[in-house]
Amino acid sequence: MPQLGETVTEGTITKWLKAVGEQVARDEPLFEVSTDKVDSEVPSPAEGVLTNILVEEGDTVDVGVTLAVIGEASSSNGDAPGAAAAAQEAGPAPEPEQSPAAQAPAESPTVQADREPASDHEGDPSPVGTEPTPPPTSPLNGSSGDGLVLSPVVRKLMTEHGIDPASVTGTGLGGRITRSDVEAIVAKGEPAAVPSIAPAPVVSAPPPAGETGPLPTATERDEVVPFTNIRRRTAEHMVRSKATSAHTLMVKEIDYERVEQVRRAHGERFKSEEGFSLTYLPFAARATVEALAEFPHLNSSVGDDSLIVHRDINLGIAVDLDNEGLIVPVVHNAEELNLRGMARRIRDVAGRARSKRLSLDDISNGTFSITNAGPFGTMITGAIINQPQVAILSTDGVSRKPVVVELPDGTESIAIHSVGLVAMSFDHRAVDGAYVARFLARLSQVLNDRDWAGEL
Repeated sequence: MPQLGETVTEGTITKWLKAVGEQVARDEPLFEVSTDKVDSEVPSPAEGVLTNILVEEGDTVDVGVTLAVIGEASSSNGDAPGAAAAAQEAGPAPEPEQSPAAQAPAESPTVQADREPASDHEGDPSPVGTEPTPPPTSPLNGSSGDGLVLSPVVRKLMTEHGIDPASVTGTGLGGRITRSDVEAIVAKGEPAAVPSIAPAPVVSAPPPAGETGPLPTATERDEVVPFTNIRRRTAEHMVRSKATSAHTLMVKEIDYERVEQVRRAHGERFKSEEGFSLTYLPFAARATVEALAEFPHLNSSVGDDSLIVHRDINLGIAVDLDNEGLIVPVVHNAEELNLRGMARRIRDVAGRARSKRLSLDDISNGTFSITNAGPFGTMITGAIINQPQVAILSTDGVSRKPVVVELPDGTESIAIHSVGLVAMSFDHRAVDGAYVARFLARLSQVLNDRDWAGEL
């Protein structure tokens, strides 16, 4: 099972595109896999004959687990393969070690990739389903002391909740225990069965750092909603980000009146030409790219006692998956786009994210992220940094407000403008507040001074 994204730890085989005994060419699509991030075809890493399939369709296994064996053409009769792919030798392949940057999350605690209402979202991503265990014939699955074959996911859940496998009646193929079986027990709050082996003496210990006491328990009037895989991963990555970066928040008020004038004057024509509305987000994204070019230390990652400044601006756009989770697809080389191009690319990646049609490249190598909670009228969003990046910008709600304006003769007056706040969470290890304040000032200047009508 390949590593399909920085935060992906497991995948479900949805379809084998080749059968045992068939010839396979190198880089030819071999199987389809579904993760909490993407659905994609995986090419064959070698040329030869598919001599053995070890993980059946519908099974979910960890990254690094052997899925099949490809042998030489002469091995098609089922004999031991002579030239198997490097990562497909018998037994589970170890999960590759990763640097902290490679283990970074693709999620951000943010909500919306478009200022259009949620009802305009395209597609409905499939919910995370149950995780059936691999068949007993696979040498990859660990088993409990009772000889029950369990997938890594099921075994981990049982360990976390203290559930004895012998006490669970499996509903999977051949009576195997599935993830849904375990989650049903957890949801009911049933006590774990006592193993036949006497437990070790309980030694009291202080709670882990950051915890104030034991976890809360549900009452009969409470509803227990088990974490989905994407929710579990999000929780892990957000906690890791807070523990890694010195999060600091800075907020600036933005006068969007020039942007609003362009939207009013050209919005209808834009929608008729492009098929979607011209929202505030592409303006903010385009201005962000301009400002990052002048303040490149915000388009960077923290390395080993150094700051790694990225030349390309790969803009991550946080997308809400209809309350099922979050994902941050990337607009690569955003510095090459004008306003119309930016609007198209954001619309494209957001739509494919919601319909679960992103590829691995679509969620990789982001250098700076934007989250857009504005459609819900938020005031200030203190977003969590998307590791290994050093900053994330939140564009919050825009509304009509009275402001003081300077008239041509130098006097002042009151006018009604479209005004909103932008909030920057940044890693104080990488930059200081003055640097971010100058970035936000430049962002505001670009939004007010750019010839947006010309870019359309």
